[in-house]
Amino acid sequence: MIPRESPAAAFIPKPYVRDRHEIVIAAPADLVFFEATRLSLQSLPLVRAIFRTRAWLMRDTIEPQLRPLGIVAETMVLGWGLLAHTPCRTIVMGAAARPWMRNVTFRPILAETFARFAEPDYVKIVWTLEAEPIGPERTRFRTETRVEPTDRAARRKFFWYWMAFGIGVRFIRWNMLRELRRKALRHHDEWSHHRIVRENHA
Repeated sequence: MIPRESPAAAFIPKPYVRDRHEIVIAAPADLVFFEATRLSLQSLPLVRAIFRTRAWLMRDTIEPQLRPLGIVAETMVLGWGLLAHTPCRTIVMGAAARPWMRNVTFRPILAETFARFAEPDYVKIVWTLEAEPIGPERTRFRTETRVEPTDRAARRKFFWYWMAFGIGVRFIRWNMLRELRRKALRHHDEWSHHRIVRENHA
């Protein structure tokens, strides 16, 4: 099977860093995608611990925790922008940032100018949620992160940042996929049970 091109490629075709994870879930793609957008990273203990550790190491100002809104809404509150969306299948989020600095902020960039953005001393970051149906009740879910520095100085700074914190990012993705599978399977089982009950009483 020919690998499907990532929807992130339109915005960062030649990434400096590319981190990709996938999982197969025995649930319909629409349900898996819906659960993925609702998943709150702050609700996961391991992820909260990683965020707190990074904040301590970077000496960030500790901000009040966001109310759980789901990963898409939560990141938009932080400054990420929506770059592309195929309903119930894919979403691409992106921003420019200087993650090596204290109290990192995310700068949204318009989709039509994202690939050309080249302001010095930034990295451009995109990440995806992708639900690919591989059967009526089977889904291959992927998430991918791509990073592209805008200049040599940003590349050097990001190299050391990724060496220090890249493993944490991978743990966050791994934990996210496990929790997504748990929630999708639970809700799919509940939905299937209610359907059977309705059919038996029809």
